Amino acid sequence: MKLWLLRHAKVDLDEGLCYGASDLTAIAHLSLKAARAAAKELPLKLPLRVSGLKRAQQLALELCRLRSDLQPPVVDQRLNEMDFGSWELQPWDKIPQTAFDDWMADFAYYRFGGVESTQQVIQRVADAIEELRNQAVQEAVWVTHAGVIRAVAYLSVAGSRKITSVGEWPKHAPDPGGFVVIEC
Repeated sequence: MKLWLLRHAKVDLDEGLCYGASDLTAIAHLSLKAARAAAKELPLKLPLRVSGLKRAQQLALELCRLRSDLQPPVVDQRLNEMDFGSWELQPWDKIPQTAFDDWMADFAYYRFGGVESTQQVIQRVADAIEELRNQAVQEAVWVTHAGVIRAVAYLSVAGSRKITSVGEWPKHAPDPGGFVVIEC
C-alpha cells in the first residue's frame, strides 16, 4: 500500500514550544500553499484521512477545495500527533533534562509528559494502516503530523516489531507543509 503523507503547515505559535496534541491552527496562507503543492502531485480519487487536530484539517479542507476528485475526508484520531501531556505548550528548553533522560532510557514505553508513549503512537498508526489494508485500499492520502509520519516510516521498515531504542526512530519527517510517499 502506498501512503501519501502530508504534514500540516506551520502553526501560529512562538518557536521553541513543545506541542503535539494541542489543537492549534496553522498559518492560513501556508496551508493553502501546501495544498497547492500536494494537489499537483496526488493521483486521482484517493481516499483521504485527516487528523482530528485543526492544523491538519485546515490543510485537508484546502486540498479538497482544489481537488474535488478526492474522496471526502474522514477524520481519524489515530492520525493525531503524540500527546506530550504536561509538557504541551511548554518551552523545550524549560523541560527538565531528567524527563528527556527517562524517555531515552525507555523510548518505547516511557510516557513523556505522562500521557502517551512512543509505542502507543506506533500501535495506533499501525491499526490505522491495517484498517486500510482490510478495506483493500492500495493508495491513500493522510493529512497528519511529523510523529505519525515517523511512525509510518518506522513501520515500513520494522513491521510489527516493537521499537527498542531512540536510534530506531526515523529522524526525517517533511517540513511543515511538505509531504512524503511511503510504501507500507
